[in-house]
Amino acid sequence: MIIRKSFKFENAHIVRKCTTAKCRESLHGHSYRVEVLIESNNLDNGQMILDFGLMKLEIKDIIDSFDHSVSIWHRDDPSYILAMKEHSKRWIILPVSPSAEQLSRVLFFLIDRYFLLNQTVNGESGITLQSIIVHETDSGYAQCFKHDAYNKNMGEISLDKIIFSEDVKNDWRDPNMHKKMIAGMKFTNPINL
Repeated sequence: MIIRKSFKFENAHIVRKCTTAKCRESLHGHSYRVEVLIESNNLDNGQMILDFGLMKLEIKDIIDSFDHSVSIWHRDDPSYILAMKEHSKRWIILPVSPSAEQLSRVLFFLIDRYFLLNQTVNGESGITLQSIIVHETDSGYAQCFKHDAYNKNMGEISLDKIIFSEDVKNDWRDPNMHKKMIAGMKFTNPINL
């Protein structure tokens, strides 16, 4: 069975080397919609795959990191990177270009890592991240599956190469979430929401 939770965020980027001149040469933004699809053949004690309330915790924090932020490719012009950091409190440095395709891979990578480190609270079991869909516009989206997220031919993604500004981290329920992911520390969700 698959369940789906939808999230929204506003984000700015430049997609260098893309075909469209406006996209590769000008900072611009989108109203993104992200769908997180979770799969399991088991139900928890509440007869659910996963309580949607639990998805509003760290998973929401991961996705909200991109809200009102600038997504920056670490290979962009150093003067552009510096200007974005100087003039925006919310930014994320990515090891891949911030296209919809790559954002779906980055989000899959981060959320998959969270699921691997998450401790269950109500008998959840066998939960896997089936896919992430990133809607960049009303008519266009990119969908990432596990084999896409870990495909080095599409660009290598690693936790230590994703850098969040202090303002982004300060908005997390757990300001050390990213450090915990890198260290492989377990997450414990609160039982009472």
